[in-house]
Amino acid sequence: MSWIIYQVDAFADRPFAGNPAGVCILERGAPEKWMQAVAAEMNVAETAFLVRREDGAHDLRWFTPTVEVDLCGHATLASAHVLWDERILSADERARFHTKSGELVAWREGDTIRMDFPSEPVIAGEAPAALAEALHVPLAFAGKNRMDWLVEVADEATVRAVRPELRALAALGVRGVIVTARSATPERDFVSRFFAPAAGVDEDPVTGSAHCALAPYWAGKLGKATLAGYQASARGGTVLCSVKGDRVVLGGRAITVLRAKLL
Repeated sequence: MSWIIYQVDAFADRPFAGNPAGVCILERGAPEKWMQAVAAEMNVAETAFLVRREDGAHDLRWFTPTVEVDLCGHATLASAHVLWDERILSADERARFHTKSGELVAWREGDTIRMDFPSEPVIAGEAPAALAEALHVPLAFAGKNRMDWLVEVADEATVRAVRPELRALAALGVRGVIVTARSATPERDFVSRFFAPAAGVDEDPVTGSAHCALAPYWAGKLGKATLAGYQASARGGTVLCSVKGDRVVLGGRAITVLRAKLL
């Protein structure tokens, strides 16, 4: 049996920007080995696999080219976009997903998709010496949550200039490393980059799940609950964030760039 697979640029308002994600909607569950092989073939940061439930919600799983992950923002945004764009859901219907990180909900506000995600705050801790050495920059702050290290550095220019030793980052025993600083421009609150070589993604273009840590971190530092973050990768993308207790609402746009038959 063949399936339709989509490639969607998430957190983007034009093609070939933001973060590309694969989206495959299945009639029933598929073997994990097959999904991992498809994700490796797609070779984007994450490929999402969806199976519709009787109540209209979807089971959702995410795979990088090498591993399954517990939480992925941009592929969730891409999945919701496809459900509305292909008229599987009506424009005013919420997209509901059952995932390894609990139930996630997405809805539309004009041309922006909003997603209700769990907050993933970091706990301050002493960074391993290998982390600072791999980044080649002084760390103003280091903290860790269940998935990643988050480090603050001196300024936006430092974030943009970081050239880490990826093999050293992959050996840290976490999914990835978030490098962040306050934005140098008033229209944004903070900037970041995200490196996840241990998960098969050297640098992720725009990472929704990283903003589940970035949003509460910068909300606490800046004293505001609504923020705009910019991920300063080569492709780049803006993530709108609102901190609501133990949840974070992430917002962005998406555009389909490829629709193909998976044989």
